[in-house]
Amino acid sequence: MKAIRRFTVRPVLPEPLRPLSDLARNLRWSWHAETRDLFQSVDPERWASSGGDPIKLLGSVRPARLAELAEDRRFLRRLTAAADDLHDYVTGARWYQAQSAELPAAIAYFSPEFGITAALPQYSGGLGILAGDHLKAASDLGVPLIGVGLLYRHGYFRQTLSREGWQQEHYPVLDPNELPVVLLDEEDGTPAQVSLALPGGKRLHARIWLAQVGRVPLLMLDSDVEENDLGERGVTDRLYGGGSEHRLLQEMLLGIGGVRAVRTYCRLTGHPAPEVFHTNEGHAGFLGLERIAELCDEGLDFDAALEAVRAGTVFTTHTPVPAGIDRFDRELVARHFGPGAELPRIEVERVLRLGMETYPGGEPNLFNMAVMGLRLAQRANGVSLLHGHVSREMFSGLWPGFDPDEVPITSVTNGVHAPTWVAPEVFRLGARQIGAQRAEDALTVGGSERWDSVADIPDQDIWELRRSLREQLVDEVRARLRASWRQRGAGAAELGWIDQVLDPDVLTIGFARRVPSYKRLTLMLRDRDRLMDLLLHPERPIQIVVAGKAHPADDGGKRLVQELVRFADDPRVRHRIVFLPDYGMAMAQKLYPGCDIWLNNPLRPLEACGTSGMKAALNGCLNLSVLDGWWDEWFQPDFGWAIPTADGQGTDTDRRDDLEAAALYDLLEQRITPRFYERGSSGLPDRWIEMVRQTLTHLGPKVLAGRMVREYVERLYAPAAHAHRALSVDAARELAEWKARVRGAWQGVTVDHVETSATTATAELGTTLTLRVRVALGDLSPEDVEVQAVSGRVDAEDRITDATAVPLKPVGGPDMEGRWSYEGPLSLDRTGPYGYTVRILPDHRLLASHAELGLVAVPAEDVVEGAGVLLR
Repeated sequence: MKAIRRFTVRPVLPEPLRPLSDLARNLRWSWHAETRDLFQSVDPERWASSGGDPIKLLGSVRPARLAELAEDRRFLRRLTAAADDLHDYVTGARWYQAQSAELPAAIAYFSPEFGITAALPQYSGGLGILAGDHLKAASDLGVPLIGVGLLYRHGYFRQTLSREGWQQEHYPVLDPNELPVVLLDEEDGTPAQVSLALPGGKRLHARIWLAQVGRVPLLMLDSDVEENDLGERGVTDRLYGGGSEHRLLQEMLLGIGGVRAVRTYCRLTGHPAPEVFHTNEGHAGFLGLERIAELCDEGLDFDAALEAVRAGTVFTTHTPVPAGIDRFDRELVARHFGPGAELPRIEVERVLRLGMETYPGGEPNLFNMAVMGLRLAQRANGVSLLHGHVSREMFSGLWPGFDPDEVPITSVTNGVHAPTWVAPEVFRLGARQIGAQRAEDALTVGGSERWDSVADIPDQDIWELRRSLREQLVDEVRARLRASWRQRGAGAAELGWIDQVLDPDVLTIGFARRVPSYKRLTLMLRDRDRLMDLLLHPERPIQIVVAGKAHPADDGGKRLVQELVRFADDPRVRHRIVFLPDYGMAMAQKLYPGCDIWLNNPLRPLEACGTSGMKAALNGCLNLSVLDGWWDEWFQPDFGWAIPTADGQGTDTDRRDDLEAAALYDLLEQRITPRFYERGSSGLPDRWIEMVRQTLTHLGPKVLAGRMVREYVERLYAPAAHAHRALSVDAARELAEWKARVRGAWQGVTVDHVETSATTATAELGTTLTLRVRVALGDLSPEDVEVQAVSGRVDAEDRITDATAVPLKPVGGPDMEGRWSYEGPLSLDRTGPYGYTVRILPDHRLLASHAELGLVAVPAEDVVEGAGVLLR
């Protein structure tokens, strides 16, 4: 019979065990080994069956066992130590508190998904895992972050396979009362709520659930409340589900409702109000509109409020392809804003203008969330050096007249939270070398360029560790494979072969990620005969563990999964290659440490960063990857291999896949497997072990989320807080008025004459020329602009590369025609073809970048020809 109602019955912990509840509710246990060990000792069997979830464990443990533990003095001492340690962790000063700079009092960090732990399944892939690692690293560093997201009642889907290998999706219902979250309550004990106005006089209400991530509160909005109609209750039903309007409502709730949730949380707890708002991808972009509305309510006009909001906003883009950005029909957006809907005090046209693709090649009727994110943020970044370059190219239409290199989008390369992803055995090896506290500091705060102490670890210890981790992976794979085949309908009698799957002494390759087409899950199948030869080689075999989910609406991705599964089902190779369904955090934490090689073969440059290889590297796994994302930035032959790319313009997709697959097979056959199986005089693969050592020594400190968050603090959060403080009400009005005046007058700004003291088209290295320029400024004055000489080497088409910009100085007042003269030196500091040009840019003390307005004036063709601008 089916129950008509469901309750969550919580255990009553004996008084001496009450601290267990606090330890379970703070998600620090998910990366703190001692706390997890404590929970495991409560009941090892139930700990395993609960999937390592303290809330489930405490909900299922027998009262008699709790009574027994309440009398166990040794357990109580361990409990007290763990509780004291957590208290010190959340209250003590950490890296952030030791900084001398004036850092923001608080930062609000918005993301549509957060991957903190498998016990809180609110993530789908890399974006969410990155957001979770960002929160954890911020907690370790003491950064006063407030996380903001949504609580999805179905989370992301669970994946199984049909007998034919087709992906099947399941959406289990999540009961928040069984998750490590608590409701945020008003002072009278009622649940705190936020609400949004909808067209037709309706409202969307949401409760605020609080997950405590170490020191960092994570606010999660949930629309499944009685005050909502059925349609509104389903707004937060599942991650990345539903049609356009459903997604729009999710993103309005995340952005607008999220700001209201932050205000509510700060009011109820006394937490400092955020000075900086960080938008992790465009999904939360509407937060800027809500903050503009707040300032308009305080008396600012829209333009001044926009400047104030931009000053304190950071926007991070994660996609290198336009197709990865949420875009909505303008009419749909218009219907949800203005009179009779949300933010009625702001003109709908002002809202639409922020997101419209008003640039060459843009779709004039689409509202682009990333475009709005960039227009509402004074600071923006990509997530690797290469992705920053790709992003500047992709969004250069927003800054017409500027070279892509000058587009104001920087990059902060992602990192991963080492305490979450490093296997306990790896940590213990490091702790044995330098002590537990130093090892913990190295993994969390970071700061060193190299981990030189790795050099002192004996080869034998490294190799034994690697084999032990591989053996654990083999056991994990067999258990998961058996469960998968049972779900596919196989009987126990036909699964005896699984006991022979994988071998702890065979070179093991891992490949696990989402399955969009550009990640090329099936590139390894391009030449199946060569792959079979590699898998079944008599002396140097390889084995491969593959996992990944295709988006539920992506039938192409599902076909790739099925193709891989069918190959792995072949009795000839099924002991050497496996596909594990339902890839998630719990599986990943076993997979990364147990692999010897982490494979990544996306279409370059479509991988924004690709952090899975970072997690593998922290466990001594070597990377084999296309030079994309972070690997393009940090690859060295000492600690991995680069798959050559065939990305010439004349290469079609099929030919490119053939060439890159062949390069992959060649690397495996000729360089990788010989090195793994080759033994030195000690009987160990000493050349392989040296690569593991180099990986840990040089890559380890770079790939840390602690390094990433420190970069965000120093390069983005601190400057944004400074700009926020500088933009008082009067300053915001001044800047808005100045921008309006400059935009209105810019058509009158021209470069009229350029000349140098050069008399020939050649000059000697080290020569300094005098550059004289005459410009018209129209209704502007020299205080409104900067006149620059831009110089550098030139290519065959006279484009300046590796440019240097130097401001010129005005000489005297305006002439009879109102034109201004500027002068300055031009140093010829490079040999070869060399050129210069002149440009005029808007200039104001409150601008973050000269490109901010997208305005520039350069010499006209006749001025260039007359002046001989290029020196050869």
